[in-house]
Amino acid sequence: MASGWFYMSCMVLGSLGSMCILFTTYWMQYWRGGFAWDGTVLMFNWHPVLMVSGMVVLYGAASLVYRLPASWVGPKLPWKVLHAALHLLAFTVTVVGLTAVFGFHNHSKITHLYSLHSWLGITTVALFACQWFLGFAVFLLPWASQWLRSLLKPVHVFFGACILSLSIASVISGINEKLFFVLKNATRPYSSLPGEAVFANSTGILVVSFGLLVLYILLASSWRRPDPGALTDRQLLLQLLPGSRPLPVTYMPVPLR
Repeated sequence: MASGWFYMSCMVLGSLGSMCILFTTYWMQYWRGGFAWDGTVLMFNWHPVLMVSGMVVLYGAASLVYRLPASWVGPKLPWKVLHAALHLLAFTVTVVGLTAVFGFHNHSKITHLYSLHSWLGITTVALFACQWFLGFAVFLLPWASQWLRSLLKPVHVFFGACILSLSIASVISGINEKLFFVLKNATRPYSSLPGEAVFANSTGILVVSFGLLVLYILLASSWRRPDPGALTDRQLLLQLLPGSRPLPVTYMPVPLR
């Protein structure tokens, strides 16, 4: 039953993530004129799409690799590589998204990093870079001792959730900032809630919903990868996975009376 809830949550999560990207793309295409890579505002339009795709959707998916029941059996290294590779892909998409906004600002002679949105965003990306390099050096490379990994694992998990939360805050503030910039004339002010504002605000709600569901799955104790040697009800479900072997039964000695 618990496994069924997990996969149902993953289906909902996949739908929400796809809608986040599609809604952001449609907003930029339909209301903001489309996309280009020429330094104009059309180059800026890549920024929200790539940031939502990288820092929210791909980042959220990469964070949940160890929640998959299939990752609980067999060697852990392939799942570590997948976890790191998905995060690296998310970081690459994010860097391209930053390149788009900095290129637009340079072309239009706009000051960089002056708004709260930009401060949140650049802080989030910097933390993401540090998090990835620390994870790669400590958890993927073989040099670190088990003691060091056990010490840093809670820190790694904590900052992973913090980075996702900061990403959501950056996206929400970015949506608001963009709407304030483009819906400021007398014919259709933001306060009159035109169609674009309704659609963009709805996109923000989707992003928040996606992020909250990711955080819920990450924090749900019954969906965490079990510690080695710990036999739980969830582990019994692994025997149903193809290729898995029966779990060993540990007998506790009964003292003589």
